[in-house]
Amino acid sequence: MHGVQKSAFSLSGAGGGKSMLVLQRFNEFLVKVGSWGTILFMAVIAIVIPYEVIGRYVFQKMSIWSGEVSTYSLAWASMLGGAVGLKKGYMINLTAVVESVPPAVANVLKFISYLCTLFFFGAMFGYGLFQTLYNANQTSPAMGLVMSYPYAALPVGFFIMFFLTLEDFLRFLGMRAKGESP
Repeated sequence: MHGVQKSAFSLSGAGGGKSMLVLQRFNEFLVKVGSWGTILFMAVIAIVIPYEVIGRYVFQKMSIWSGEVSTYSLAWASMLGGAVGLKKGYMINLTAVVESVPPAVANVLKFISYLCTLFFFGAMFGYGLFQTLYNANQTSPAMGLVMSYPYAALPVGFFIMFFLTLEDFLRFLGMRAKGESP
């Protein structure tokens, strides 16, 4: 073995570095799309809400579509922003338990946490996809928008979160991109 020992969780192998690099680039793309999508939907909200308020209180006339546009934009901004926030580390972590146990136990807890998180994101992706398809024949009352479009925020957001977590999980297991330091 020449003095090199791999950890029990190590997955580094011949194709591991290349696969990890592909996953990292894919995730960089997803985060970029999520970031720009969040900016877009927040801009829509920033324009529509004041328009709605001015229309209601100044002109005594409210547009029928503005409430739906702002609500659906909020759903998209929340899901995409949540995914981007996950990548940038803006999520709350409860580390008291992990920091209070020995390192071996902490690693097992982290391993279980990653598995539970991946399961949750995968299940929510499936549920969101089901809701998106289930509501394909339903339209919104004001705009007549096919409700699959607002519901699609769920599977898209959870898809991104799943792959970002998968990258972190694989890194936790010891998989690195070629040339990446541990």
